[in-house]
Amino acid sequence: MEVTGVGARPSKRGPADWFTGEVWMDEVASLPEPGLVRALQVHFAPGARTHWHVHPLGQVLHIVDGVGRVQGEDGPVRQVRPGDTVVVGPGERHWHGAAPDHLMCHIAVQEEDPETGQQTIWHEHVTDGDYLAAPAGS
Repeated sequence: MEVTGVGARPSKRGPADWFTGEVWMDEVASLPEPGLVRALQVHFAPGARTHWHVHPLGQVLHIVDGVGRVQGEDGPVRQVRPGDTVVVGPGERHWHGAAPDHLMCHIAVQEEDPETGQQTIWHEHVTDGDYLAAPAGS
């Protein structure tokens, strides 16, 4: 068993190759081999979001604060709030981030593909048109 104090892992700025806007990531856990799971707490400033991307083995997002947006390639933009959980299927192209006028924080859990060593495959940025589309049900 390992206990890691809150100050042992500094926050890291999300790179512009993966995100639009200001994003900060805090590692929650990364299992030692043979474990392949990684969990991050990700903070998005208003308007910030990921680029389009896929996770070979899928991803779970649990919203802990604020108001966010998520979208799968073949679906509408959806609004998410604290307590909501989003399950993204293996290879499902998607994006997620904060609403235009709210911060958002989520816990992201994904697994490394043992064949390729990849957890995430990044694509192009999400256009303002896609991001600003009215969320379904609003």
